Amino acid sequence: MSTERYVIGVDYGTDSVRSVIVDTADGREVSHSVFNYPRWEKGLYCVPSQNQFRQHPADYIEGLEHSIVDAIAKAPGGCAGKICGIAVDTTGSTLVPVDEKGIPLSLLKGFEENPNAMFLLWKDHTSVEEARDINNHARTWGGTDFTKYVGGIYSSEWFWAKMLHVLRVDKSVRGAAFSWVEHCDWMTGLLTGITDPLRMKRSRCAAGHKAMWHTSFGGLPSEEFLSSLDPLLKGIRARLFNDTFTSDISAGTLCTEWAARLGLSDKVVVGVGAFDAHMGAVGAQIEPYYLSKVMGTSTCDMLVAPASEIGDKVIRGICGQVDGSVIPGMLGMEAGQSAFGDVYAWFRKVLMWPVMQIAPGIKGLDESARKMITEELSSSILKSLEREAAQIPVGESGEIALDWFNGRRTPDADQSLTGLIAGLNLGSDAPRLYRALVESTAFGAKKIVDRFESEGIPIKGVIALGGVAKKSPFVMQTVSDVFNKKIKVARSEQACALGAAMFAAVAAGVFPSVSEAQAAMGNGFEHEYTPNSANSALYMKNYNRYSKLSAFFEKERVEE
Repeated sequence: MSTERYVIGVDYGTDSVRSVIVDTADGREVSHSVFNYPRWEKGLYCVPSQNQFRQHPADYIEGLEHSIVDAIAKAPGGCAGKICGIAVDTTGSTLVPVDEKGIPLSLLKGFEENPNAMFLLWKDHTSVEEARDINNHARTWGGTDFTKYVGGIYSSEWFWAKMLHVLRVDKSVRGAAFSWVEHCDWMTGLLTGITDPLRMKRSRCAAGHKAMWHTSFGGLPSEEFLSSLDPLLKGIRARLFNDTFTSDISAGTLCTEWAARLGLSDKVVVGVGAFDAHMGAVGAQIEPYYLSKVMGTSTCDMLVAPASEIGDKVIRGICGQVDGSVIPGMLGMEAGQSAFGDVYAWFRKVLMWPVMQIAPGIKGLDESARKMITEELSSSILKSLEREAAQIPVGESGEIALDWFNGRRTPDADQSLTGLIAGLNLGSDAPRLYRALVESTAFGAKKIVDRFESEGIPIKGVIALGGVAKKSPFVMQTVSDVFNKKIKVARSEQACALGAAMFAAVAAGVFPSVSEAQAAMGNGFEHEYTPNSANSALYMKNYNRYSKLSAFFEKERVEE
């Protein structure tokens, strides 16, 4: 009898979901499949000018079934019978209002097209005012400051702010919502058939980093705090959860319906879900005091350390410190930038405007030619900009930018901040502007490193994963030079899904601990960037300019 055991890691990203089948013996990828969200691709339910980004649960459900079934179909025959575990990671905080059965309201009659009844994506910043109210209340209400373990500043990207915003603006959702559920918890509940919001196993990772859950508080913020923050929150705590679970724990097994839909056994174990960056850090073989950076549309930075070494230290301005949120038994610390690759994508969109708007009206240009030109320019423009920008000596240009195009996640969350480009002159061409934008994202990343180190948390090394880390040597070398630190790039193309697969293997009993799963299933590293000491010194001058500009701009914006 074969002793092969496979697991599935399901990774829900901003634009798509990918399912990867992994051999538990060595972490080898057996097969994978990617499903792009069709409604999201059409831009439905999103209003970027208002920072509204919503996703329909139907995209998630269709993606779950299609990606897993397709991955199984691509695998060698007999693969399905060897799968013993599944675990899911998602973006976060991405939450949805549900009824008493745990059904998202947008799947119910009357709410199908209501964005407030859908998942509020991590990058949705419609709740800036609510985040401000939470922060003010936490400091003035006279009781415990429940923002203590999430850096001392609550963000509009997170659970309570988003919930409160919807409750305030949408009476119909307010009346129909029994509870609220994070995306990673809902997917796990769907697979196990336990969608009852009072019974499903909630993620320690999601609750601790985004919902102010902490053991010293007895769980979530108190009823007194919430109801005095806004009467609309009265009673909601009792309809949420008290206990949370780390992702090495089984949430149950596949329910009959989903076992049939996926063609798998109902004995397949489903692990407790978590966020993508946290599982990605595990997949990239994070170790204590190594900064794991998921570098994609945004960045999410993870650090782990033995809780005994951190003690009572509270780190200011980060996205939380949570026991077991990354590796059970260790303190997980999160930071990140609200926009990273999104900054480059914005610049590409600006440069592509005449192609998209004017080219269709050019006489003599048929549809096939127009499509070919558009696709070629869109796919090659950033590569060309990188090539030209890399030829510009460090410090030669006077352009300087702030990377707050989608607000600032850390240090010191403030989603009302905006991007800025300064130092322009008549010689400021596209490559120089692009270089300034790349430098700004590197400088924003260094602010995070500086904050950890100033708070007494050493950074021994940097591990990078995600699309930017894989595709952009120019960006990665710039970050290495700005940090003046080596950066190792994880070999796995799907580090987040691989991390989910590792957790699935532990939940299914293949390995007794996450560290042993990492040792057996880790893919190692494919490249290491070494800082250029001369460039590092030059970048410090621009970094100082960035720091002065950011302080000035933030002060002026506040005073307005």
